[in-house]
Formats: sequence, structure tokens, C-alpha cells
Amino acid sequence: MREIQVDLAKIQANYRQLKALVAPSEVMAIVKANAYGHGMHEVAQALEDISVDALGVADLEEAIALRAAGIKSRIMCWILSAEDDFEMAAEQGIELGVSNHAVLEAALAAGVKQIHIKVDTGLGRAGFARSQWQEVFQKLSGKTIGLFSHLSNTSEAEDLNQEQLFLEAEQVALAAGVKLSQRHLAATAGALSYPSMRYEMVRCGIGLYGLNPWEDRGYEEYKLQPVMRAVSQVVNIKRVPAGQGVSYGYRYRTEKETTLALVPFGYSEGMPRIAVGAKVLIAGKLFVISGRVAMDQFVVDVGDHQVSLGSEVVIFGDPAKGEPSAEELGASAGTINYEIVTRIGGRAKRVYL
Repeated sequence: MREIQVDLAKIQANYRQLKALVAPSEVMAIVKANAYGHGMHEVAQALEDISVDALGVADLEEAIALRAAGIKSRIMCWILSAEDDFEMAAEQGIELGVSNHAVLEAALAAGVKQIHIKVDTGLGRAGFARSQWQEVFQKLSGKTIGLFSHLSNTSEAEDLNQEQLFLEAEQVALAAGVKLSQRHLAATAGALSYPSMRYEMVRCGIGLYGLNPWEDRGYEEYKLQPVMRAVSQVVNIKRVPAGQGVSYGYRYRTEKETTLALVPFGYSEGMPRIAVGAKVLIAGKLFVISGRVAMDQFVVDVGDHQVSLGSEVVIFGDPAKGEPSAEELGASAGTINYEIVTRIGGRAKRVYL
């Protein structure tokens, strides 16, 4: 009745394509937040099967869960608290992205071997501030570490300014006697846009899942395939007269006698309640969702189109096949594809292809 279909072969194909696009740089595959809703363990295993360079997650709990699932590849995490179990991180060979002195001291005391220092080059989130660079690198003098930051994707000019600050941080580190094992600045958008920012490694998340990292331009030239397909089915059909109100608040009323189809996929499955103008594919035709999305369901006015009980409803999938995209669903709700795929699911069954 409700399925989230994830094509693991496409994950592997996208990873290989990203590797080819940014060669010779390594590619860290980002599988945080349950692999952007695609299934962290399943995606990590599919990538390990093709010798992924490294896996990236947000926190230590995610990293340890991957180790517990048998994943042996390099794993890095970077949202950390000084109270985290860094002895476990050291034991499990997990690499840590460090952004403050408290975490750095705790990680060093626990014997963590692989540390990456994050410097804030302008995003204003985690990372050592410019005024702290000298102190932190002096503390690490003689050690070999990774160095990383994250772009804001505000504009080309801002991205290039961030790159210059990143290079400045590199010089401060080298002058302090620090050795750098890997530098990584770019995520999917930066890695595809700026060859100079690829360094020894890039971090690819949204591109890995075949989705567009930009809101204002296409990405077809990169030949990345959407991995997730959200589908349901028609469970009720009825003929109604003109003027029939549909769903809460009657945001939609029928203009003439028509057929309404009920689809059991609501905001509890991650379908945005505030979506306006979102389209779904039923029996080979795109229809706009009629009225407000409810907790468990939504309604589609299918007119006189031939729709049957059990007809497949594609909520999003591969636009190359005429299906609605996660980008389009996000736009209908004033959000982005990242949020759509990360929160989609609920009672929907995940099926791995």
C-alpha cells in the first residue's frame, strides 16, 4: 500500500560516477541521517561492496551503529560533545571531526588516532574560529591530522572567499609544525563546481542519492540517477458532483462532476501538509493533489481518466521516466529535496532493489 523503493545499484553507479567526475580525489560518501532517508546500513553495505573511500556520518552514535552492523570502511563523524565515548571511537577506529577545544582534549586523551580539525571559513556553524587557529594548531604541532571546512553555497564569490580562508588555515597549520593527511572542503555542489576545491577528498551526500544539490540550476549533465522512489496506490474511488469540497478546509472544490481517488500516504509518511500544486503520477498521467494533505491520506481529482482500485501512485521518483521529482515535491512545500527524502517514510515499507 505504501513503499519507499531504494535502488542500491543506482547508489553504486552514482558513487562511481562521482569518483570519475572528481578524480583523482577520494570521495567520502555521506550516509548520515539514515543515509538521507535511504537506509544507512543498507547504503553503507552497498558502498563497502565497491570499496568506498570513506563514509561520513553526523555523530558518534551513527558511526558506532555502522561498526556494529559490520561495516569496516573508514568512518568519520563531526557533531560531537566532550561527553561522547571517545575511547569507543578509538577502539572502533572512527575518525573524528573536531570543532572545539573541549572535544579535542577529550579525543586526544582517549587516544583517538585520526582527527580532522574543522575550521570555520564563513558558514558560521561548527569549526574553530579564525582567532583560534594559531592556538589549536600549536597544540597539535608534530601530529598528522586532517583539515576540513564547509561551504555556504551562497554565491561563487563567497565560496571563493571561503577557499582562500581555508588555504590560510592550511598555512597556519603547516607553520605550527602540523602535518596534513587530507584536506576536504567541498560537498557535492562545490565538488562539481570547483575543481580547485577538490583537494585530496570531497564529501558527497545529495549527489550520491542522485538528487540536485542546487535550487537554481539543473544537474542532468552529471548523469546521476535518483535512487529513491515513493509509491502508493489508489484505495478508494468515487464519483462526485460539481461543488464537492475536498479535505480539510475545502481548499479545493470540484468544478464539475468528476472522480476522486484516495491515496493512503499522508504527512505521517512525510508528505508535506503544506504542499500546494504537488503532482503525482497515476495510470500514466500527472495529477495535482486536490486540497490539503491529511495525516494518513490525500485526494486526487482524476476527472474522467481511467483509474482503478490498486492503481500505482508515484509520489516522486525519476523525472527521466516522466515521474514527479523530489525537487518538485519540495518546491510545492517551500523546501528542498534534502528534507523530502530525509523525512519520507513513516509507515511506508522500505524495499531495497
